[in-house]
Amino acid sequence: MQAVGIRRGLTIDPAGEEEAPAARVGRLVRESPVVIFARRGCYMAHVMKRLLAAVGAHATVIELGAGAAEAELAAAAAEAGRGAVPALFVGGAPVGGLEGLMDLHLSGRLVPRLREVGALCA
Repeated sequence: MQAVGIRRGLTIDPAGEEEAPAARVGRLVRESPVVIFARRGCYMAHVMKRLLAAVGAHATVIELGAGAAEAELAAAAAEAGRGAVPALFVGGAPVGGLEGLMDLHLSGRLVPRLREVGALCA
């Protein structure tokens, strides 16, 4: 697993201890206001990052490879999210994938939500 765009002390393996995938997803989601779990090279995640950057938010992106541990993490992220990867979390709450992000954006609720969780300056 590789993390890109890490901010505010995001920890991949705290104290070298083994974590259950669901616990790891929960911790990673709590440590950053905007988190995307995606497979390496996912075009939908790329579009999500670009949209978030366009409104001034920079997401922490957890890129998942093809290994067994990453597959378990992807399954846990999908389960915690709305059923698939890429999975976006804003303020710890699941938004879904690209469709959920676009729904928030087009309804005018994305920027206020990002401000609310501290991902944007007032």
